[in-house]
Amino acid sequence: MVMEDPEAPHHMLLIRNFMSQGLVHKQPLLYASPAKDPRGFLGTLPSPMFSKDEKSRDRDAEQEKGLRIAWQYKKYFGEQNSEFQRDGKSEYCNDFDLRKPLERHFYSGQQIDCISLQDSADLTTFQDCCSSFLSQTSRNDRNITCAGRIAIQSLGAPQCDFSDKECDMLSFIRSLKSTIRSSNAVAVITFPPSLVSPAFSKRLQHLADTLVSVKAIPDEDKELAKLLTGYQDMVGLLSVHKVARINTQVPTILEATTFSMKLQKRRSLILECLNQAPVDGSTGSSYASSGSCSGSSKTGSLDF
Repeated sequence: MVMEDPEAPHHMLLIRNFMSQGLVHKQPLLYASPAKDPRGFLGTLPSPMFSKDEKSRDRDAEQEKGLRIAWQYKKYFGEQNSEFQRDGKSEYCNDFDLRKPLERHFYSGQQIDCISLQDSADLTTFQDCCSSFLSQTSRNDRNITCAGRIAIQSLGAPQCDFSDKECDMLSFIRSLKSTIRSSNAVAVITFPPSLVSPAFSKRLQHLADTLVSVKAIPDEDKELAKLLTGYQDMVGLLSVHKVARINTQVPTILEATTFSMKLQKRRSLILECLNQAPVDGSTGSSYASSGSCSGSSKTGSLDF
């Protein structure tokens, strides 16, 4: 479950990557949105990036041309395998180019269900659609690549007629969790905490297996830019509040709970741990100036 930020639609970046990854690997997809035409959202999904294309940039023009011809030949030859191959090993696609739309051949022959929640008076019909979708992804199937994916955008938004029926939405989440546990599928749900009651928001957070939130950062914050490295490439922050603990009583201890959302070269979304910039000893306090257990008392121009 993803808690949306009222200032910026960063949750849409996560949904786009989640949906594109499923389509690239030929996994069944169900997308629900309060928009009037949710199928139009498919045209905004990013295209996968290939490491081979990145490496070919450093080669000469003739070799690049040959690679492009070979790639086009493979594409038109009909090689549309869901698993990308490198050195004889299958790879899972995690990098997507936000500037390029997903090519049409990734949609062909795919099971894609798009549902509009705008005119739904209740969640009964949508719950039936989810149950029917999940019934096709049996847990007994050992092929993990055919796992189903459900993406629900802005659950409880005012555009939905059932936005005032909090009990019905909570009941729907409980039913969806139960059905997913017995099927080979995963669901990502976003909701706007600023547009629902605090009590309902807390209940949704407790029901989530994994809970994250996204937050926009100011474009020009000089103080924050001094504290964090790579601030100029950041578009927001992602905070992990809870991690799924299924069939275990051992808590998961994360190395980091806050990550920076960056657009690498303004086209690829990456998540990185926050890195604090080094402190200049001439302008700020340092560990040596405040006392230390050992080491020399001399301080240089840069003291960490």
